[in-house]
Amino acid sequence: MSEIINNREYRQKILKELIKELHEGKGVDEVKERFAELIEGIAPTEITEMEQALIAEGMPVSEVQRLCDVHAEVFKGSIEEIHSPSGPEKTPGHPVHTFMSENREIEKLISVIEEHIQGKNRESLKGDIEKLATIDKHYARKENLIFPYMEKYDITAPPKVMWGVDDEIRDAVKTVKAMLETEASFAEIEKHTNETTHRIEEMIFKEESIMFPMILEVFTQDEWMAIEKSGDEIGYTLFAPSQKWAPVPDNLTTITKPELEKHPSGKVKFDAGFMMPEEINAVLNTLPLDITFVDESGHVQYFSQGEERIFPRPITIIGREVKNCHPPASVHVVEKVVENLKSGKNDSEDFWIKMGDKFVYIRYFAVRGKKGEYLGTLEVTQNISPIQELSGEKRLMDD
Repeated sequence: MSEIINNREYRQKILKELIKELHEGKGVDEVKERFAELIEGIAPTEITEMEQALIAEGMPVSEVQRLCDVHAEVFKGSIEEIHSPSGPEKTPGHPVHTFMSENREIEKLISVIEEHIQGKNRESLKGDIEKLATIDKHYARKENLIFPYMEKYDITAPPKVMWGVDDEIRDAVKTVKAMLETEASFAEIEKHTNETTHRIEEMIFKEESIMFPMILEVFTQDEWMAIEKSGDEIGYTLFAPSQKWAPVPDNLTTITKPELEKHPSGKVKFDAGFMMPEEINAVLNTLPLDITFVDESGHVQYFSQGEERIFPRPITIIGREVKNCHPPASVHVVEKVVENLKSGKNDSEDFWIKMGDKFVYIRYFAVRGKKGEYLGTLEVTQNISPIQELSGEKRLMDD
């Protein structure tokens, strides 16, 4: 056992040295041979564990990410443990089958893009780069559906590293798109396009040879069903599953609900997630708008209490008929709005007024149950003056 630990400690030490060399400017080819010697005879999962340990020690994800391309380059055709997955994921509709089908379509598109590059066909290239930009949906499904379950099994380093590379690819595709809209030389466009498609092909390899075999070993059938169920909401890249996937009954696990969907004690269950009552109250009071709910019978049942209220809402209105909460001159308007929402004539109605330096947007929504039955009316009021003043962009990555 001590020999294994020492070997791992040694490998960890060498990995740190390789990352430092990459940080200092060495290329993939310069460190590839040493990396290959380091990982000879070990499973891909052990490298993942070592990368995860480096992050746990405090090494920035961006630094560990430098190993990603070396990792994939060395693995190509060199480690027997990496093989084509078999099993339910080969069935149309299974999330892995869908991911891999998308990858095949992406590879076909890259081949066409290469033909446009060779023929210096700028206009055709522009159209296909636009199609390539939809790879964002492929990555978004991976990041939002696959990664949460990987983290549940304490596989935390690969998602962090892979997400960083996904974002770099997204930015690279946007750069090529922007270049095609300018007078950039075709030589520059060719250089950036080839670099981008190469990174995409490397990511395909990492998904299919490293990530999918890893998660197919640990994800339950119920978890795969939850992933498959959520795919349509995010969307697909160049391919869409033509049928739904369901596991073979004999292969079902004893888990009846995915871990992420179990109902924690004391929490209120929603269609997507759970919160404690005090959390719900705090969330609603944090929203930058006022919310008032009037039930089916026309009585006020709730209003939020944010710091900056637009209209006064005394606690005494709870249980009061909504028509009695408005001046006589406007009661008929309120009654008409509620009547139209309740009858199904409208699903919402909007109004807007100036109040000093505020521009107030007032919206009424019909609240309906899963069968379409009317449950009440929601009034949402917001000062949109600050929103109207926005211009340009401010992204999360901006300082």
